[in-house]
Amino acid sequence: MAMSKHILSIQNICKSFPGVKALDGVSLDLQEGRVMALLGENGAGKSTLMKIISGIYTSDSGEILYEGKPVQFKNPREAQLQGITIIHQELNLIKDLSIGENIFLGREPQKVLGNIDWKKLFSDSDQLISKLGIKHSSEKLVGDLSMAEQQLVEIAKAVSFNAKVIIMDEPTDALTEAETKRLFTLIKELRADNKAIVFISHRLEEIFEICDDLTILRDGKRICEAKVADFTQDMIIENMVGRKLEEQYPYVAPKTGDVVLAVNKLENEHVHQVSFELKAGEVLGISGLVGSGRTELAKTLFGLYNTKSGDVMLNGEKVTFQSPADALAKGLVYISEDRKSEGLILGLSVAQNMTISSLNQLMGAFGNVDRKKEKAVVAEYIQKMSIKTPSQNQIIKLLSGGNQQKVAIAKGILNQPKVLILDEPTRGVDVGAKKEIYDIINTLKESGVGIIVISSEMPELLGISDRIMVLHEGKNKGILGRSEASQEKLMSCALQ
Repeated sequence: MAMSKHILSIQNICKSFPGVKALDGVSLDLQEGRVMALLGENGAGKSTLMKIISGIYTSDSGEILYEGKPVQFKNPREAQLQGITIIHQELNLIKDLSIGENIFLGREPQKVLGNIDWKKLFSDSDQLISKLGIKHSSEKLVGDLSMAEQQLVEIAKAVSFNAKVIIMDEPTDALTEAETKRLFTLIKELRADNKAIVFISHRLEEIFEICDDLTILRDGKRICEAKVADFTQDMIIENMVGRKLEEQYPYVAPKTGDVVLAVNKLENEHVHQVSFELKAGEVLGISGLVGSGRTELAKTLFGLYNTKSGDVMLNGEKVTFQSPADALAKGLVYISEDRKSEGLILGLSVAQNMTISSLNQLMGAFGNVDRKKEKAVVAEYIQKMSIKTPSQNQIIKLLSGGNQQKVAIAKGILNQPKVLILDEPTRGVDVGAKKEIYDIINTLKESGVGIIVISSEMPELLGISDRIMVLHEGKNKGILGRSEASQEKLMSCALQ
């Protein structure tokens, strides 16, 4: 077998931001026809390195050799024209344009007289998206697609550049298992076509399925570069976090109290005759396939969707929430899976995000926010939850995904919930930060909060829940105790 050719070589790259050394002498070698896993906890420097490669940031020092020649791209367009493209974790699509217009934006195929060749644009786009299993016409508006379908359009757009180097930052984050399989088929085709691919993912099982090589970063430094075949999952985790993870899912046995939430035959267009109880000091997991109504149930309980019939009792009192403000006032808090558009205000600081829904508890004598008290509370939660931020005033969009998630959870906890609903609390979060979030859940559980955790990751639900309720098409298909629950039982319930 012929040796793969080095296409991109990164040597001793350094990059600092105010208060943070993001990269400290990082090197990396990419080869044609191979998939490189780039691994590390949130804040390890992965995204910064990829942004330097793709022309979004400029490095402070170090060198990038592309096809043997030194390069420094001034912007992403320059990198794309040279054959390097990136699929961002944050979607970069214009929702009022069609799928095809998004894919070929700024480089639309043209007819002889310079008019856009719409027929070619849409037929080329249809060809690209059908490979990824998108069943729509490419004339459909991107704003009408699901999050997962938008992610696939972002991938199709990157592939359309016919790039030599393709960087994929958490490409499977919003995808179902079937969509992920189609993406992996495409990656194998790209690899066979001699493309070099960088694959960033927190789902370690994917690394073993699709990647040839791996590079692990920790605190802005390269820890190792090796072949995936030479590593186990435990070895990867230990190198990422710098310590042994004895137990990935720390479990605390419940000391349950009274029923804090009783739902009886809840009905609306999303959920059908759903009944269950949640006790103080208990973690109830909610499992189900995409479209099963898990998030819709949470949003109904939180007052975002109206109820047609059925009863909800909170602490023995019958409640009807017309809005989230009603729910918060009674002690029911929901933390959304979509932290970027529903959980956080990305242009505000860590402190402003954390306290925005609990300012009434921070009022001084004259009805103004007691800034000293606010500062102390935020400092306490930054420490308690190991939030990595240069200061309370840091704009939140500059934090890593895991740290943003911890701020979103802190924001919810500051409302002193009696019932806390966490929707995909560890999505896009690395293994180290995941364990910290599980520890936070356990602390709340021990303090008597009733907790509902919605998750697509079955091992996570099995690891941290006391009981698991399975939903299918908006109906409750059963509740399994911790000792009887297994992946097989959850799946067979979900498919009933």
